[in-house]
Amino acid sequence: MHSFLSCIKLKALQNLECQYSITTMKIEIVTTLKRQATKILAELHESKEPVLITEHGQPSAYLIDVDDYEFMQSRIRILEGIARGETAIFENRIYSQSDAKEKMSKWLK
Repeated sequence: MHSFLSCIKLKALQNLECQYSITTMKIEIVTTLKRQATKILAELHESKEPVLITEHGQPSAYLIDVDDYEFMQSRIRILEGIARGETAIFENRIYSQSDAKEKMSKWLK
């Protein structure tokens, strides 16, 4: 049984409808990025619209705003925590409320 996060990773690796919901996206070739990096970054900061960088006509990288990247990373950490919890439940690594309170008592003082 795959955890929720494993399924997300698998879908992302297989490129199966596991994309950040974006309504529009600017596309630039890597040569343009090299020549006009300052301009492209300024537009990115203003519009907050991700930029898809292509090499030889193929997607190569996404250029996204720092705040958006950090937001996505925080969401990933939350999803990883949920996945760890699901795995613990699946493996029957669970505690009753009283057992959990007892184990946590040293931190709850």
